[in-house]
Amino acid sequence: MPLPRIEDIRNIALVGHAGAGKTTLAEALLFKVGITTRLGSVDDGTSMLDADDEARERKQSLESAFFHIDHDGKTINAFDTPGMPDYCGTGLASLGGVETAVGVIAANGGIGVSTRRMLGAAANRGLARLIVITRIDAENVNLEEILKGIQETFGGGCLPINLPADGGTKVINLLEQGEGSSDVLDVAACHTQLVEAIVETDEALMEEYMEQGSVAPEKLAAAIRPAVAGGHVTPVLFTCAVKDVGVAELLDVIAGCAPSPVEGKQRLLSSGEGDDAKETPLKSARDGDFVAQVLKIATDPKSNIKYSLARVYQGSLNPDGHVFQSGQRKGQRPGHVLKLCGVDHCEIEAAAAGDIVAFAKLDVQIDDVLFDSAQEGRIETLKRPQPMFALSLSPKSRGDVEKIGVALHRFAEEDPCFEYHRDQETNELVMQGLGDQHLTVLRSKMKRFFKIEVETKPPKIPYHETISASVKGVEYTHKKQSGGAGQFARVFIDMEPNERGAGYEFLDKIFGGSIDQPFRPSVDKGARAQMKQGVIAGYPVVDVKVSLVDGKTHPVDSKDIAFQIAGRQVFKKAFAQCKPILLEPIVNIEVSAPADFMGEITRDIAGKRGQVAGQDMLPGNQICVRATVPLAEVATYSSQLKSVTGGQGSYTMELSHYDVVPPNVQQQIVAAYKPHGEEE
Repeated sequence: MPLPRIEDIRNIALVGHAGAGKTTLAEALLFKVGITTRLGSVDDGTSMLDADDEARERKQSLESAFFHIDHDGKTINAFDTPGMPDYCGTGLASLGGVETAVGVIAANGGIGVSTRRMLGAAANRGLARLIVITRIDAENVNLEEILKGIQETFGGGCLPINLPADGGTKVINLLEQGEGSSDVLDVAACHTQLVEAIVETDEALMEEYMEQGSVAPEKLAAAIRPAVAGGHVTPVLFTCAVKDVGVAELLDVIAGCAPSPVEGKQRLLSSGEGDDAKETPLKSARDGDFVAQVLKIATDPKSNIKYSLARVYQGSLNPDGHVFQSGQRKGQRPGHVLKLCGVDHCEIEAAAAGDIVAFAKLDVQIDDVLFDSAQEGRIETLKRPQPMFALSLSPKSRGDVEKIGVALHRFAEEDPCFEYHRDQETNELVMQGLGDQHLTVLRSKMKRFFKIEVETKPPKIPYHETISASVKGVEYTHKKQSGGAGQFARVFIDMEPNERGAGYEFLDKIFGGSIDQPFRPSVDKGARAQMKQGVIAGYPVVDVKVSLVDGKTHPVDSKDIAFQIAGRQVFKKAFAQCKPILLEPIVNIEVSAPADFMGEITRDIAGKRGQVAGQDMLPGNQICVRATVPLAEVATYSSQLKSVTGGQGSYTMELSHYDVVPPNVQQQIVAAYKPHGEEE
């Protein structure tokens, strides 16, 4: 397979909300150029791109799929990204490696939250944008209102480049035609508006237009690509993929209007920190050092081979070369350079600048920067939401303990918005995703592909225990006599609150030899052990200052273990006298949703002991509510927000600080712990 010229490559990502028809449109493109012999369907499970059994069963894309097609002398590399907010991680990773985002909006569905998020991320990154309105044949659709909503949400530069005509059976090319009739808007007015927007970016064309009142179509075709690349014009197209309306015209627009890697957003290679930091522009050329970035990890379920898709920004790499991850001194030999198309692949002669290629069996991660020699550097990635919806899990079968780690590792490799860890405070294995559906799908995959069944439950909230008062001279004596050598230790301590965030502090204030020097650290060791287990509710103790002030030893029976036990028990005794309190994690949360739901969202937050910090109006009649809320109240907020906003809301949250739990809530938490304490 010969390498295309950089100028002839178009890298795009189809983005939009779930159900907008992205995969159907992608299947129509594949069918149109002859890669498939029939139009693949999501509904009947024949889609080439949703090849995963889980995706076919659920009839929705669960991860990005890559394909490539040739049209009009151009090579189009494309990602079909998932539309559900829970699966946006792989979509954002894919979007970071292209020059153009193609927003897909269903005429009968409107502008969904994922459409706003992805096209907004594309604009912030400086990518070109196209917008495709699908399903123009649907009943009771108002295409004029849809277009108006697009312009209000994404800017006045969103202009039709074609219009549906003859009852949605064809489209009129507004670059070439300035007259005729369409199903919606006035052709002449739309043509004039598009021409004026294009010539505004080119002084010579502007002068010609002002003098002659028109511009030749071939000159407009040459000028529109830089206008799109600069974000001045966002072409809007109309299609009906299942009836092959506007599909060929979409291919023409991608080939003719979408920028090449030379014209589109240029990336920077950053290295160093602080005063030594520097940024080097990456040349979209095939000479120079090889630099690429991993966009997607996929594992073939049949062969179990791991494929790494990478965007090549500079230079080229032959199959017999070596790739080095940033900062690594040992390289890996790819052996083959591949082009993927769904689950199919073919070998190509080299990984060259501008292209998106695949390597097999490399040990790399998403976002890794790859070189052809030992170097360091990073390329900016699109900001992704932090996975905050958590579940603790345990295998139903003891024999699956090791297998579960393998499954979780693969999921974390393939999905940048999935994480897992062993909580050091609660000792639970916790997995985190973007919502309940996200983790439900992964549990299903775990069972389907790894034959592992797990039990899940909400993880423990990581409360902390501390004190709000002081006490002096608390005494505890440990005596144990068992016929032989016994155990004896007597200790006196003072306890007081430490500054918030200062942690634990142990002071030896004994004057003289009331406790032998070797035994004093044992008291500290016992206190630390009790702090890990907690006192009133089983949570770690923080911010406490303990002073060892007096005690007594026995010449025969005193030993290390005796003073450890005494240290534990005297700590518990003193802690109970110091007005113990619980601290809970407080998170900063930002909720985005249509403005119509602002009242419901703020009332819901107030009902969760939250405090609204501010509200911002966003384009497209959207609002962003900022608030601080106890984590315990929003641990399952994903499903709650979907209920409040009808699935149109999204949120991000991050830890802010710890604060005191209200007395009534603390009482419930402590009461729930008592049976557990009695069992022990």
